[in-house]
Amino acid sequence: MVAAAMQGRVCLITGATSGIGLVTARVLAQQGATVLVVGRDAARGAAAVRHIREASGNADVALFLADLSVQGQVRRLAAEVRRRFSQLHVLINNAGALFSRRTLSADGIEMTFALNHLAYFLLTHLLLDRLKASAPARIINVASDAHRSATLDFADVQGARRYNGWRAYCQSKLANVLFTYELARRLQGSGVTANALHPGFVATRFGHNNRGLCAWTIRLAQLVALSPERGAETVVYLATAPEVAEVSGAYFVKKRPVSSSPASYDVEAARRLWQLSAALTGLAPDPAVA
Repeated sequence: MVAAAMQGRVCLITGATSGIGLVTARVLAQQGATVLVVGRDAARGAAAVRHIREASGNADVALFLADLSVQGQVRRLAAEVRRRFSQLHVLINNAGALFSRRTLSADGIEMTFALNHLAYFLLTHLLLDRLKASAPARIINVASDAHRSATLDFADVQGARRYNGWRAYCQSKLANVLFTYELARRLQGSGVTANALHPGFVATRFGHNNRGLCAWTIRLAQLVALSPERGAETVVYLATAPEVAEVSGAYFVKKRPVSSSPASYDVEAARRLWQLSAALTGLAPDPAVA
């Protein structure tokens, strides 16, 4: 039996074929939402859609395939969503990874920055008019408390001179928070909110793309990690809870707003990151902060 709490709401979740993304998609479907599942693997995507439909009794689950590290595929995804759906009420940017070795995306951008930050930035921008037209709407960016140990090195943001996988991951999560805060400032009065969250350390496929010591370290740590169901709780809360309908520009842990790192409140860094991100994704620069 499908609950009606999210009936009529269209929700898009990236990285929704496993882990907390899959759990979030399932719970939103159980609450009656139309759920747009984004993944990059066709077989896993089809299995995820079947699982969500069977577990929720809700047939309104659609699959979109895209490698979000590739900007052309992000643009194609956004165009397909816009073509098929006239409304979008919740955008959950969740897909991300850790790369122990420096790798470049198809666009020639360091993979961690391309997937963990620029994909959030570009997809959000391409769907922003749909979200505004569907207001009240919510943007939810899955970040991490790993951001607390990072600062943005604009002189080497892609780690070309000095690369460390964990450092690159922490920096990308700080970028998520800075982007969320700047986005919230720009969306004031639009009816669209933007918040970030730390889901906790969750036992998922995260980090399994790596080999060697990094991969084994992550797998061992995940033996005592949170379940995906626990990890998804704050994501679902931000997507559905009436009490946060008008909260924007906040960072949540365990369904509560908390202070993020001092570096994440640097407004000038947020604006500089915005300009850099616009340049790297081919979006028009903002003359107000150029």
